[in-house]
Amino acid sequence: LRAAMAGFVRELERRAGPALRLEQRARGGVGCVVWDAALVLAKFLETGSCPLARRHVLELGAGTGAVGIMAATLGANVTVTDLEELQELLRVNIEKNKHLVTGSVRAKVLKWGEDVTEFQPPPDYILMADCIYYEESLEPLLKTLKDLTGPDTCVLCCYEQRTMGKNPEIERKYFELLQTDFELEKIPLEKHDEEYRSEDIHIVNIHRKQT
Repeated sequence: LRAAMAGFVRELERRAGPALRLEQRARGGVGCVVWDAALVLAKFLETGSCPLARRHVLELGAGTGAVGIMAATLGANVTVTDLEELQELLRVNIEKNKHLVTGSVRAKVLKWGEDVTEFQPPPDYILMADCIYYEESLEPLLKTLKDLTGPDTCVLCCYEQRTMGKNPEIERKYFELLQTDFELEKIPLEKHDEEYRSEDIHIVNIHRKQT
């Protein structure tokens, strides 16, 4: 089994200094490769549009940890979260890249829809790359976002627009539900990294509505 699980490494170059080296898993479901939306969001963080140094950052559905680890190399104090079965991969990738981290990074289990007390107070930033693809996870994800965000939390949600099957409907429903409690603002393509960008990958800046 170990041999079958041995991953393949994806390099993600950085503007300043050596590339991140991210181990991926060839099998085991969705969380195990670096998706394009994660690359786009990680590289957007490097543009400096959102100052990350010494900020408290939480990544949801972190998968390989690419986005959160990139934030930690930019000085943020990061908690990358995903399900229990992805913790080992997250820890491997944190270990592989810890010499590049100028803030801090740790991995924790967070199951959407469940208690988030241990992640309080609200972080400055919540990062999400490609977290919208299962209809049954929309409600728990929204509950988690509501429970985690404070009035000043900035949520950066990056997703690839997919036209197959139920995807468009799920996306539409997600953004509709989100707008009950949150303000959404799309980050224009010209603000994305000049190389890591694509017409069908969107970054949305999400804030709690001021009551």
